[in-house]
Amino acid sequence: MHEHVFTCPYCWQQISMLLDLSVTQQTYIEDCEVCCRPIRVQYRAEAGAVVAFQAESIEQ
Repeated sequence: MHEHVFTCPYCWQQISMLLDLSVTQQTYIEDCEVCCRPIRVQYRAEAGAVVAFQAESIEQ
């Protein structure tokens, strides 16, 4: 597991999530630990490192 810090697309607070880098590519929804709004998390990993990461709002 790898801790990744990023900015919430809603409340702009720095939050962290644990990413399983043994899975090379994932997309899932997780709530912000500060404002509790849903975030679509997408990442790609290679050789145990995050090579692409995106966190975006899913609410209109």
